[in-house]
Amino acid sequence: MQIQKQVTSPNASSQSYQHDFYPDERGRFGSFGGKFVPESLMTILAELEEAYEASRKDEAFQTELREQLHSYVGRPTTLHYVPRFSELVSPGCKVYLKREDLAHTGAHKINNALGQALLARRMGKKRIIAETGAGQHGVATATVCALLGLECIIYMGELDTQRQSLNVFRMKLLGAEVRSVTSGSRTLKDAINEAIRDWVTNVETTFYLFGTAAGPHPYPRIVRDFQSVIGTEAREQILQQEGRYPDLILACVGGGSNAIGIFYPFADVPDIQLIGVEAGGTELTPGNHASTLVAGRPGVLHGTLSYLLQNDDGQILETQSISAGLDYPGVGPEHSYLKETGRASYVSANDATALRGLQALSRSEGIIPALESSHALGYLLEMGEQGKIPDGSLIIVNLSGRGDKDMLTVAKALNVQL
Repeated sequence: MQIQKQVTSPNASSQSYQHDFYPDERGRFGSFGGKFVPESLMTILAELEEAYEASRKDEAFQTELREQLHSYVGRPTTLHYVPRFSELVSPGCKVYLKREDLAHTGAHKINNALGQALLARRMGKKRIIAETGAGQHGVATATVCALLGLECIIYMGELDTQRQSLNVFRMKLLGAEVRSVTSGSRTLKDAINEAIRDWVTNVETTFYLFGTAAGPHPYPRIVRDFQSVIGTEAREQILQQEGRYPDLILACVGGGSNAIGIFYPFADVPDIQLIGVEAGGTELTPGNHASTLVAGRPGVLHGTLSYLLQNDDGQILETQSISAGLDYPGVGPEHSYLKETGRASYVSANDATALRGLQALSRSEGIIPALESSHALGYLLEMGEQGKIPDGSLIIVNLSGRGDKDMLTVAKALNVQL
């Protein structure tokens, strides 16, 4: 189900980012967010919000979540200094990686999947559905469903099943049913459409384990809160290791879950520059990129008001990215608010820049990053070349996942015969 509407961009020039007050009681981040869904989903969203609020106050729930994050997921993940990559960026700077690639299943997605699966069990829902693009959220969801003994169905665009075939097999091995979506662009947007159709039909028995910080309220907040463990750890770790906060934090942005996970715990420190790096695809022309905040405008998609890639009639545009995980025409509403208030800035890195970032980190540090994270790494290299990194800069890049899943795509892009 695809619900969309073109709207006028709100004027947020007088706003400031009030860290502790968003979303408000309507599920809004300033002018963004809310619930734009069929009436049949309003009741279950209200139940979800009530259950989530109760879980936040339930010490037994929070204790189990903490214990599972530690013993099962492997948290805290390390904040790792990369000296040789730092030299490539700019002599005199220090770059740290928040190593979400070291979390169980190989990406940050497990943080949110675990939290929501525990919430689903609390609500008595035994059938879990989810959408996935690059497959990492699908793998994480299948993993926690196996852990908790829950039925698992994953919707994935047909194009993404082809370029992420390894993750498709991983999901099936974990006991999930993977449903290939052949409509539309056959990517993440269409997988979400099909998952929502399923949810509307089976709302009484089914929990939709949404993977990114978008969708109708309360999903943007739920995902942000479960992913904030990234930034909470990084904030403590950087103080322990350097005695001060970073000057700059970068993260890739598709729907925005890894970025909001590291941005949010630092957002109340005004001197820290926050940069979200979107997928520039082959070029910044319609249909050839996925840079929603750079080239889009506000509208409604998948139940939330946020920036979208759309034409003059409000129809959603096709997207393109070498990275399946960033190949989405929308973005989470809190990122739209961060953009409008100026608290964070959003830029675009094309496919070639991402490939460069992946190769540079692999060869300088022995760490193969996911193509998603490689957009942030490549953009940071370009910042250094342009003289935008002052001497002595302290930088954190959120390494949201490992690159194993992308090797076939990278080999094809580099014309390497396997």
